[in-house]
Amino acid sequence: MKNKTVIITGAASGIGKATAILFAKQGANVIVSDIQETEGKEVLLPGS
Repeated sequence: MKNKTVIITGAASGIGKATAILFAKQGANVIVSDIQETEGKEVLLPGS
């Protein structure tokens, strides 16, 4: 996944969150989207 860009919808929880974290760990540029704005920001930027 290195140097790839992925867009994940529903990334604030569940499968979307797990997928976003996994892809980020594998070196992908991850764009997250979710109706739950605060929770979505916490996925890849904990404490923000």
